Amino acid sequence: MAEDYDRGMAVRRAVLGDAHVDRAVAATTGFTAPFQEFITRTAWGQVWTRDGLDRRTRSCVTLALLTALQCHDELAMHVRAARRNGLSPDEIAEVLLHTAVYAGVPAANAAFKIAEAVLADDGAGA
Repeated sequence: MAEDYDRGMAVRRAVLGDAHVDRAVAATTGFTAPFQEFITRTAWGQVWTRDGLDRRTRSCVTLALLTALQCHDELAMHVRAARRNGLSPDEIAEVLLHTAVYAGVPAANAAFKIAEAVLADDGAGA
């Protein structure tokens, strides 16, 4: 279990960046600590570390799912993660366009707005 947590924290930092993870850790309370441990151990330590998909592909899947589920608070963070994992702005747009067909235009419309703002803020342009 400690091994999953340690691997998860390393991947979480690589994908999301130290600044984001440091903010999340600093904001952890007694109430949220079990959840932070859970996502670090399971999502990052057990799933993102698997050999079956590379990080670029995992980012594509994550962007599509966050768009489909309209998880706007998580989407901006994962647009940045997708860039860190090597996706270009054009590839991110293709993921969102593809998702529109299967998850709906309104969901993709919101995702395009969020992604465009993130890419502009990060100097990647859209």
